[in-house]
Amino acid sequence: MSSGYHFSQKHILGIRDLSPEDIDFILQTADSFKEISSRAIKKVPTLRGNTIVNVFYEPSTRTRLSFEIAAKRMSADTFNIAASASSVTKGETLIDTARNIAAMKPDIIIIRHSHSGAAQMLTRYIDASVINAGDGTHEHPSQGLLDMMTVREHKGRLDGLKVAIIGDILHSRVAHSDILGFTRMGSSVHVYGPATLLPQGLEELGAVVCSSLEEAVRDADVIITLRIQLERQNDPLFPSLREYAQKYGVNREVVKLAQPDAIVMHPGPINRGVELMPDVADGPQSVILDQVTNGVAVRMALLYLVMGNS
Repeated sequence: MSSGYHFSQKHILGIRDLSPEDIDFILQTADSFKEISSRAIKKVPTLRGNTIVNVFYEPSTRTRLSFEIAAKRMSADTFNIAASASSVTKGETLIDTARNIAAMKPDIIIIRHSHSGAAQMLTRYIDASVINAGDGTHEHPSQGLLDMMTVREHKGRLDGLKVAIIGDILHSRVAHSDILGFTRMGSSVHVYGPATLLPQGLEELGAVVCSSLEEAVRDADVIITLRIQLERQNDPLFPSLREYAQKYGVNREVVKLAQPDAIVMHPGPINRGVELMPDVADGPQSVILDQVTNGVAVRMALLYLVMGNS
Protein backbone atom coordinates (compact mmCIF):
# COMPACT_ATOMS: atom_id res chain seq x y z
CA MET A 1 0.00 0.00 0.00
CA SER A 2 1.03 3.62 -0.47
CA SER A 3 3.12 4.59 2.53
CA GLY A 4 1.42 7.24 4.65
CA TYR A 5 -1.57 7.74 2.32
CA HIS A 6 -4.75 8.70 4.18
CA PHE A 7 -8.05 7.53 2.69
CA SER A 8 -10.66 10.01 3.90
CA GLN A 9 -13.91 8.82 2.32
CA LYS A 10 -16.62 7.83 4.81
CA HIS A 11 -18.99 6.72 2.02
CA ILE A 12 -18.49 5.08 -1.38
CA LEU A 13 -21.21 6.59 -3.54
CA GLY A 14 -19.55 6.79 -6.96
CA ILE A 15 -16.27 6.80 -8.85
CA ARG A 16 -16.93 10.50 -9.46
CA ASP A 17 -16.07 11.18 -5.79
CA LEU A 18 -12.73 9.34 -5.92
CA SER A 19 -9.41 10.87 -6.92
CA PRO A 20 -6.85 8.89 -8.93
CA GLU A 21 -4.91 8.55 -5.66
CA ASP A 22 -8.01 7.16 -3.91
CA ILE A 23 -8.56 4.66 -6.71
CA ASP A 24 -4.94 3.55 -6.69
CA PHE A 25 -5.00 3.11 -2.91
CA ILE A 26 -8.23 1.09 -3.04
CA LEU A 27 -6.75 -1.19 -5.70
CA GLN A 28 -3.54 -1.66 -3.72
CA THR A 29 -5.59 -2.47 -0.62
CA ALA A 30 -7.67 -4.97 -2.62
CA ASP A 31 -4.45 -6.60 -3.88
CA SER A 32 -3.38 -7.16 -0.29
CA PHE A 33 -6.74 -8.70 0.63
CA LYS A 34 -6.99 -11.01 -2.37
CA GLU A 35 -4.57 -13.51 -0.87
CA ILE A 36 -6.98 -14.19 2.01
CA SER A 37 -9.43 -15.83 -0.40
CA SER A 38 -6.86 -18.45 -1.36
CA ARG A 39 -6.11 -19.55 2.20
CA ALA A 40 -7.34 -22.81 3.69
CA ILE A 41 -9.12 -20.77 6.38
CA LYS A 42 -10.50 -17.70 4.62
CA LYS A 43 -10.97 -15.47 7.65
CA VAL A 44 -9.21 -12.59 9.40
CA PRO A 45 -10.40 -10.60 12.45
CA THR A 46 -10.07 -7.23 10.72
CA LEU A 47 -13.70 -6.07 11.17
CA ARG A 48 -14.67 -8.16 14.20
CA GLY A 49 -17.34 -6.33 16.17
CA ASN A 50 -18.57 -4.30 13.19
CA THR A 51 -22.11 -4.72 11.85
CA ILE A 52 -22.87 -4.54 8.14
CA VAL A 53 -26.35 -4.53 6.63
CA ASN A 54 -27.05 -5.31 2.95
CA VAL A 55 -30.24 -3.59 1.76
CA PHE A 56 -31.09 -4.73 -1.77
CA TYR A 57 -34.17 -3.33 -3.50
CA GLU A 58 -33.19 -5.03 -6.77
CA PRO A 59 -32.19 -8.61 -7.59
CA SER A 60 -28.49 -9.40 -7.36
CA THR A 61 -26.29 -12.48 -7.30
CA ARG A 62 -22.65 -11.44 -7.66
CA THR A 63 -22.71 -8.06 -5.92
CA ARG A 64 -24.79 -9.09 -2.92
CA LEU A 65 -23.00 -12.39 -2.37
CA SER A 66 -19.52 -10.90 -2.77
CA PHE A 67 -20.27 -8.08 -0.30
CA GLU A 68 -21.53 -10.68 2.18
CA ILE A 69 -18.52 -12.95 1.63
CA ALA A 70 -16.18 -9.95 1.91
CA ALA A 71 -17.70 -8.94 5.25
CA LYS A 72 -17.65 -12.45 6.67
CA ARG A 73 -14.06 -13.06 5.63
CA MET A 74 -13.16 -10.06 7.79
CA SER A 75 -15.29 -11.40 10.69
CA ALA A 76 -17.98 -8.70 10.56
CA ASP A 77 -21.57 -9.46 11.55
CA THR A 78 -23.69 -9.32 8.39
CA PHE A 79 -27.43 -9.09 7.83
CA ASN A 80 -29.38 -9.06 4.56
CA ILE A 81 -32.63 -7.29 3.77
CA ALA A 82 -34.45 -7.87 0.48
CA ALA A 83 -37.26 -5.47 -0.41
CA SER A 84 -39.57 -8.36 -1.31
CA ALA A 85 -39.29 -9.72 2.24
CA SER A 86 -39.31 -6.44 4.16
CA SER A 87 -41.75 -3.76 5.30
CA VAL A 88 -41.32 -2.11 1.90
CA THR A 89 -44.12 -4.43 0.77
CA LYS A 90 -46.30 -2.75 3.42
CA GLY A 91 -45.62 0.72 2.06
CA GLU A 92 -42.62 1.77 4.15
CA THR A 93 -40.46 4.41 2.47
CA LEU A 94 -36.74 4.11 1.89
CA ILE A 95 -36.07 6.89 4.39
CA ASP A 96 -38.14 5.20 7.10
CA THR A 97 -36.49 1.87 6.40
CA ALA A 98 -33.06 3.50 6.64
CA ARG A 99 -33.88 5.35 9.85
CA ASN A 100 -35.11 2.16 11.48
CA ILE A 101 -32.03 0.25 10.42
CA ALA A 102 -29.82 3.12 11.61
CA ALA A 103 -31.55 3.00 15.02
CA MET A 104 -30.06 -0.48 15.44
CA LYS A 105 -26.57 1.09 15.12
CA PRO A 106 -24.95 -0.70 12.18
CA ASP A 107 -21.54 0.51 11.06
CA ILE A 108 -22.05 0.15 7.30
CA ILE A 109 -25.16 0.02 5.11
CA ILE A 110 -24.74 -1.35 1.59
CA ILE A 111 -27.64 -0.42 -0.68
CA ARG A 112 -28.81 -1.28 -4.17
CA HIS A 113 -31.83 0.67 -5.39
CA SER A 114 -33.64 1.30 -8.67
CA HIS A 115 -33.60 5.09 -8.21
CA SER A 116 -30.50 7.10 -9.04
CA GLY A 117 -29.29 9.02 -6.00
CA ALA A 118 -30.79 6.67 -3.41
CA ALA A 119 -27.43 5.98 -1.75
CA GLN A 120 -26.59 9.69 -1.66
CA MET A 121 -29.95 10.44 -0.04
CA LEU A 122 -29.33 7.91 2.74
CA THR A 123 -26.22 9.76 3.87
CA ARG A 124 -28.41 12.71 4.87
CA TYR A 125 -30.45 10.62 7.31
CA ILE A 126 -28.06 8.13 8.90
CA ASP A 127 -24.67 8.19 10.60
CA ALA A 128 -23.43 4.83 9.27
CA SER A 129 -21.12 4.62 6.28
CA VAL A 130 -23.04 4.01 3.04
CA ILE A 131 -21.71 1.98 0.12
CA ASN A 132 -23.57 2.23 -3.17
CA ALA A 133 -24.08 -1.24 -4.67
CA GLY A 134 -25.82 0.26 -7.72
CA ASP A 135 -28.36 3.08 -7.90
CA GLY A 136 -30.64 3.25 -10.92
CA THR A 137 -28.68 4.19 -14.03
CA HIS A 138 -26.25 6.35 -12.04
CA GLU A 139 -23.21 4.42 -10.76
CA HIS A 140 -21.93 1.05 -9.55
CA PRO A 141 -18.59 2.05 -8.02
CA SER A 142 -17.46 -1.32 -6.68
CA GLN A 143 -17.96 -2.88 -10.14
CA GLY A 144 -15.95 -0.10 -11.71
CA LEU A 145 -13.15 -0.69 -9.20
CA LEU A 146 -13.09 -4.45 -9.69
CA ASP A 147 -13.00 -3.91 -13.45
CA MET A 148 -9.98 -1.65 -13.04
CA MET A 149 -8.33 -4.16 -10.71
CA THR A 150 -8.84 -6.95 -13.25
CA VAL A 151 -7.42 -4.91 -16.11
CA ARG A 152 -4.42 -3.81 -14.08
CA GLU A 153 -3.71 -7.42 -13.11
CA HIS A 154 -3.69 -8.55 -16.73
CA LYS A 155 -2.12 -5.49 -18.34
CA GLY A 156 0.15 -4.26 -15.58
CA ARG A 157 -1.19 -0.73 -15.91
CA LEU A 158 -4.26 1.39 -16.61
CA ASP A 159 -2.59 4.40 -18.18
CA GLY A 160 -2.44 4.44 -21.98
CA LEU A 161 -4.86 1.57 -22.65
CA LYS A 162 -7.74 1.58 -25.11
CA VAL A 163 -10.91 0.31 -23.44
CA ALA A 164 -13.95 -0.44 -25.64
CA ILE A 165 -17.37 -0.56 -23.95
CA ILE A 166 -20.10 -2.07 -26.13
CA GLY A 167 -23.86 -2.28 -25.59
CA ASP A 168 -26.60 -0.67 -23.52
CA ILE A 169 -24.74 2.40 -22.26
CA LEU A 170 -27.96 4.32 -21.57
CA HIS A 171 -29.17 2.09 -18.73
CA SER A 172 -25.78 0.88 -17.49
CA ARG A 173 -24.53 2.21 -14.18
CA VAL A 174 -21.49 -0.02 -14.75
CA ALA A 175 -20.66 1.86 -17.95
CA HIS A 176 -20.84 5.20 -16.17
CA SER A 177 -18.51 4.04 -13.38
CA ASP A 178 -16.13 2.40 -15.86
CA ILE A 179 -15.95 5.50 -18.08
CA LEU A 180 -15.22 7.73 -15.10
CA GLY A 181 -12.72 5.31 -13.56
CA PHE A 182 -10.72 4.27 -16.59
CA THR A 183 -10.45 7.80 -17.98
CA ARG A 184 -9.44 9.11 -14.56
CA MET A 185 -6.65 6.54 -14.50
CA GLY A 186 -5.37 7.45 -17.97
CA SER A 187 -7.14 5.00 -20.28
CA SER A 188 -8.93 6.02 -23.48
CA VAL A 189 -12.53 4.78 -23.37
CA HIS A 190 -14.41 4.20 -26.64
CA VAL A 191 -18.13 3.37 -26.53
CA TYR A 192 -20.55 1.97 -29.07
CA GLY A 193 -24.11 0.72 -29.11
CA PRO A 194 -27.48 1.37 -30.74
CA ALA A 195 -28.13 5.10 -31.07
CA THR A 196 -31.21 4.67 -28.87
CA LEU A 197 -29.01 3.22 -26.11
CA LEU A 198 -26.35 5.96 -26.13
CA PRO A 199 -27.15 8.78 -23.68
CA GLN A 200 -26.23 12.41 -24.10
CA GLY A 201 -23.15 13.69 -22.32
CA LEU A 202 -20.80 10.75 -22.81
CA GLU A 203 -18.11 13.04 -24.19
CA GLU A 204 -18.34 15.16 -21.05
CA LEU A 205 -17.60 12.03 -19.02
CA GLY A 206 -14.47 11.55 -21.11
CA ALA A 207 -15.63 8.83 -23.55
CA VAL A 208 -15.13 8.71 -27.30
CA VAL A 209 -18.44 7.85 -29.00
CA CYS A 210 -17.80 5.62 -32.02
CA SER A 211 -19.88 5.27 -35.18
CA SER A 212 -19.25 1.55 -35.67
CA LEU A 213 -18.39 -1.58 -33.73
CA GLU A 214 -15.19 -1.92 -35.73
CA GLU A 215 -14.06 1.59 -34.80
CA ALA A 216 -14.67 0.97 -31.10
CA VAL A 217 -12.91 -2.40 -30.94
CA ARG A 218 -10.01 -1.91 -33.36
CA ASP A 219 -6.69 -2.14 -31.50
CA ALA A 220 -8.46 -2.20 -28.12
CA ASP A 221 -6.63 -3.64 -25.13
CA VAL A 222 -9.88 -4.32 -23.27
CA ILE A 223 -13.41 -5.12 -24.52
CA ILE A 224 -16.23 -4.71 -22.01
CA THR A 225 -19.63 -5.92 -23.17
CA LEU A 226 -22.81 -4.88 -21.37
CA ARG A 227 -26.10 -6.64 -20.78
CA ILE A 228 -29.21 -5.28 -22.48
CA GLN A 229 -31.30 -4.07 -19.55
CA LEU A 230 -34.78 -4.85 -20.81
CA GLU A 231 -36.22 -4.33 -17.32
CA ARG A 232 -35.39 -0.61 -17.56
CA GLN A 233 -36.95 -0.13 -21.00
CA ASN A 234 -40.60 0.87 -21.11
CA ASP A 235 -40.64 0.70 -24.91
CA PRO A 236 -38.44 -1.41 -27.22
CA LEU A 237 -35.33 0.56 -28.17
CA PHE A 238 -34.12 -1.81 -30.90
CA PRO A 239 -35.95 -4.12 -33.35
CA SER A 240 -35.10 -7.56 -31.92
CA LEU A 241 -32.54 -9.53 -29.94
CA ARG A 242 -31.54 -11.32 -33.12
CA GLU A 243 -30.76 -8.07 -34.92
CA TYR A 244 -28.95 -6.75 -31.86
CA ALA A 245 -26.72 -9.84 -31.80
CA GLN A 246 -25.91 -9.42 -35.49
CA LYS A 247 -25.02 -5.72 -35.26
CA TYR A 248 -23.67 -5.29 -31.74
CA GLY A 249 -22.82 -8.76 -30.46
CA VAL A 250 -19.15 -9.48 -29.73
CA ASN A 251 -18.01 -12.66 -31.48
CA ARG A 252 -14.60 -14.08 -32.37
CA GLU A 253 -14.36 -12.03 -35.56
CA VAL A 254 -14.94 -8.83 -33.61
CA VAL A 255 -12.33 -9.80 -31.00
CA LYS A 256 -9.77 -10.31 -33.80
CA LEU A 257 -9.97 -6.57 -34.51
CA ALA A 258 -8.56 -5.82 -31.07
CA GLN A 259 -4.99 -6.28 -29.89
CA PRO A 260 -3.85 -9.94 -29.99
CA ASP A 261 -3.62 -9.98 -26.18
CA ALA A 262 -6.89 -8.10 -25.61
CA ILE A 263 -9.05 -9.25 -22.71
CA VAL A 264 -12.84 -9.58 -22.77
CA MET A 265 -14.98 -8.61 -19.78
CA HIS A 266 -18.66 -8.55 -18.77
CA PRO A 267 -20.25 -7.44 -15.47
CA GLY A 268 -22.82 -10.25 -15.62
CA PRO A 269 -25.31 -11.70 -15.95
CA ILE A 270 -24.60 -12.51 -19.61
CA ASN A 271 -27.27 -12.83 -22.27
CA ARG A 272 -25.34 -15.52 -24.11
CA GLY A 273 -25.64 -15.30 -27.86
CA VAL A 274 -26.88 -11.71 -27.70
CA GLU A 275 -24.27 -9.23 -26.47
CA LEU A 276 -21.55 -11.86 -26.12
CA MET A 277 -21.14 -15.14 -27.97
CA PRO A 278 -20.52 -18.25 -25.83
CA ASP A 279 -17.20 -19.13 -27.48
CA VAL A 280 -15.90 -15.67 -26.54
CA ALA A 281 -17.39 -15.68 -23.03
CA ASP A 282 -15.71 -19.03 -22.36
CA GLY A 283 -12.66 -18.42 -24.55
CA PRO A 284 -9.01 -17.86 -23.64
CA GLN A 285 -9.29 -14.07 -23.70
CA SER A 286 -12.22 -13.95 -21.29
CA VAL A 287 -11.43 -12.76 -17.75
CA ILE A 288 -15.04 -12.70 -16.56
CA LEU A 289 -14.47 -15.10 -13.69
CA ASP A 290 -11.40 -13.09 -12.64
CA GLN A 291 -13.74 -10.13 -12.31
CA VAL A 292 -15.92 -12.12 -9.92
CA THR A 293 -12.91 -13.19 -7.84
CA ASN A 294 -11.61 -9.62 -7.70
CA GLY A 295 -15.04 -8.38 -6.66
CA VAL A 296 -14.61 -9.99 -3.26
CA ALA A 297 -11.16 -8.42 -2.77
CA VAL A 298 -12.34 -4.95 -3.84
CA ARG A 299 -15.35 -5.12 -1.53
CA MET A 300 -13.15 -6.25 1.36
CA ALA A 301 -10.98 -3.20 0.70
CA LEU A 302 -13.98 -0.84 0.63
CA LEU A 303 -15.42 -2.18 3.87
CA TYR A 304 -12.01 -1.91 5.50
CA LEU A 305 -11.31 1.61 4.31
CA VAL A 306 -14.68 3.25 5.09
CA MET A 307 -14.22 2.09 8.69
CA GLY A 308 -11.20 4.38 8.85
CA ASN A 309 -8.53 1.73 8.47
CA SER A 310 -6.27 3.61 6.07
